[in-house]
Amino acid sequence: MLTLFHSPNSRSTRVLALLKELDALDDVKIEIVTIPRVDGAGARDARNPHPEGKVPLLVHDGVAVWESSAILLYVAELYPQAGLHIPQGHAQRGAYLSWFAWYSGVVEPILTLEAAGLKHPYITSTFRSSAEVIARLEGVLARQPYLLGDQFTAADLLLHSPYAWFGKPGNPVIDAWVDRCMDRPGARFAAEYDKAHPLPQA
Repeated sequence: MLTLFHSPNSRSTRVLALLKELDALDDVKIEIVTIPRVDGAGARDARNPHPEGKVPLLVHDGVAVWESSAILLYVAELYPQAGLHIPQGHAQRGAYLSWFAWYSGVVEPILTLEAAGLKHPYITSTFRSSAEVIARLEGVLARQPYLLGDQFTAADLLLHSPYAWFGKPGNPVIDAWVDRCMDRPGARFAAEYDKAHPLPQA
């Protein structure tokens, strides 16, 4: 049994998109919960078992999986027939895993710190900046449609998500990649699902 704790228009929206891409929605119970929002709206929901009151949280047969990168990796591998992951033994497995780690360890911290207006030499020396993120993505996507080549994977779904949410960076190569990702069935489904499911009271 799979249960996804989800809050509309949040980081968990990308998990919904992946579930649609995997044709796995019938296997998942979706629990809509509230979360504290940056603008002060929302609140922690007692129904959400996440220890920090966040989403997404996936519970599979009583075992919790948290953090978007881990959940997307985990779910994509549960449904190998969909072809959205790179399996063990494949030549690109290391690169596939590296994109997930890079997102969590570099991309999201950079974008969050820059959105907060925070600058410090420690930040730059550790994470670099959004300019380096864009250059890294452009270097790959200028020669192929997706991060791993011709195949759209869960890595593309994760990495494009901040640009789908906050706006494309204005780089033609990256903007075209974001458009390709946003035009997929998963992204369209997740957007419509969130519109159709208002938040419950906390």
